[in-house]
Amino acid sequence: MGKPELRQKSVMKVKESDTLKGTFTSVLFLGGFLVLTWIGVFILFLNRF
Repeated sequence: MGKPELRQKSVMKVKESDTLKGTFTSVLFLGGFLVLTWIGVFILFLNRF
């Protein structure tokens, strides 16, 4: 039988809070952009009548 390969497990310790803060910030920017876009379109709609 062949020898089992010895593999070193590389463990990356990433702070979850940092990753989630970035995700939350991105979602807030995207949501804010969508809300502002809808408000702008709604104002244009109201001004047409």
